[in-house]
Amino acid sequence: MVFGKSSSVLIQVVAYTLAIVVAVVTWVLFPELDDLWRLAAADLAATVFIFICSFVFNNSSMYDPYWSVKPAVIASGYAFLFGLESIAAIALFSLMMLYNLRLTSNFFRDWPGLKHEDWRYRDFRVQFPKAYWLVSFSGIHLFPTVMVYLSCIPLYFGMKESFEMNWMGWMGILITVAAILIAFVADEQMRNFRNNPANKGKNMHEGLWKHSRHPNYFGEILTWWGIYLMALNASSNYWWTGAGALAITLMFAFVSIPLMDKRSMKRRPNFSDHMKVTRAILPIPKK
Repeated sequence: MVFGKSSSVLIQVVAYTLAIVVAVVTWVLFPELDDLWRLAAADLAATVFIFICSFVFNNSSMYDPYWSVKPAVIASGYAFLFGLESIAAIALFSLMMLYNLRLTSNFFRDWPGLKHEDWRYRDFRVQFPKAYWLVSFSGIHLFPTVMVYLSCIPLYFGMKESFEMNWMGWMGILITVAAILIAFVADEQMRNFRNNPANKGKNMHEGLWKHSRHPNYFGEILTWWGIYLMALNASSNYWWTGAGALAITLMFAFVSIPLMDKRSMKRRPNFSDHMKVTRAILPIPKK
């Protein structure tokens, strides 16, 4: 069955609403666990539910909004548990709502519906025809869930703890706002570029894309380092919560970006020349 965009969006909304219900029920069922382990269990249950939806609709792109919806849901849960009684809690909650709005709206604006599946997932179908759904669960669903879960750990300490904001906390807010803005501008610049038929087959070399091949990824990475600084502001004992931001950085640098560049080289013969004059992530001139 082919679904149009409107029906596909409705399916996504219903699926993610039910996934949130599954997560809340799982949280309630394990009161004896530490909060972060309860969150991990709830997160896993929601991921499994969305995976089942992916299988039912034969489209792993059912998972794609999870990346942006999850941080907002987690921040909302912490706001309910701990309240918004500090500058840090209000800031972190607001930043996650802004992050969710930017990334989720960007996805649905360009998404044609469930008739479309991400090209990387289609490649996996060809590479692993008999084990595709195992690959889908482990690589497309579970792995990103773990990455975002780790990145959201600083939210727990930043919203739960009571502490005074110092230069590190304010810097974290500034960096996160700047990161979200950079990603938004980069996405809009690329959207305008692609919507111009005269640019078909050309490399984007304007705006933030003049010096970086992936400034949108730079904004994504920077977001989680900004959030991490908020946890450090709460206590230097939370230095380990930077594992999430580090994992996100490594994932983009050594997995996502190489895949994107490899695909671009196949589709655009002169992309290798473009790579020589641009950086992979940082939007600064390359000598």
